[in-house]
Amino acid sequence: MVDEAIIEEAETLNCDMIVMVTHGRNKLGKFIFGSHTKNIIAKSQLPVLVLR
Repeated sequence: MVDEAIIEEAETLNCDMIVMVTHGRNKLGKFIFGSHTKNIIAKSQLPVLVLR
C-alpha cells in the first residue's frame, strides 16, 4: 500500500527518479534493503536510487 502510493505519486508528479534511503540496524541489516524499497524497485517503471 505504501509502495503503490509512492510510485503513484512519483508518476503523477512526472518525477524522473525515486530516491529511497535505507539503513541497517546490524551487520546483516546493512546488506538487506527494506521491504518498501524492494517492492518499489520491483514495481516501479521509474529508476530507483537507493542510498544507505
